[in-house]
Amino acid sequence: MSGRITALKVQKRNHQRVNVYIDGQFAFGLAAIQAMRLSIGQELSAAEIAQLKEKDQVEGAYELALKFLSYRPRSIAEVQRRLAEKGWDEHTVEEVVTRLGRSGLLDDESFVRYWIENRDTHRPRGCRALRYELLQKGVANKLIDVELATYDESDAAYRAALAQAAKLVRRSEDTDIVRKKLLAFLHRRGFSFDMARDALDRVFSELRAEEADTDWGKRD
Repeated sequence: MSGRITALKVQKRNHQRVNVYIDGQFAFGLAAIQAMRLSIGQELSAAEIAQLKEKDQVEGAYELALKFLSYRPRSIAEVQRRLAEKGWDEHTVEEVVTRLGRSGLLDDESFVRYWIENRDTHRPRGCRALRYELLQKGVANKLIDVELATYDESDAAYRAALAQAAKLVRRSEDTDIVRKKLLAFLHRRGFSFDMARDALDRVFSELRAEEADTDWGKRD
């Protein structure tokens, strides 16, 4: 298809898009920023129209990717999967991923750091669990290795155990039951048995010390 542009009309439902009419007939829609380069009376070849449509495809996918990234950082694979699920072809997806990478909005190294730091702050877990989660996000093992090499798993286990112990101790006076529940909890969080045991030894040692201080204060 080729012809002369006879009208450029802003879409009623989306003012960021423009309908392009060729020889009096609707031909295709474009992002407003792309349509600004066109003018009524301009002749378009079939190749030029195909190129405009392809650019519009990329622009639409790019906007969708930006919205997807607005909720939280994503891995490259997450963005690729999201766009593919929405029906974008492989070429368009790769164009968008490359563009996001150039602008610094999509980078697996930064994503891995974000994911580990976020987990460590809000829901501490072991290296095994973190690796599994990141692999599910499509991140390469070698990138995960780099970040986990400096991860203080022992401290994470202690903080996870301490937070959970504060909840369980209030509900039960049976230390053995609490300890078993905490071991199971830490195991679910991806900590090894030895790591969990050491964390619990530290937590219960501190709890006993606090109880002793409280009893001493009462005697005074």
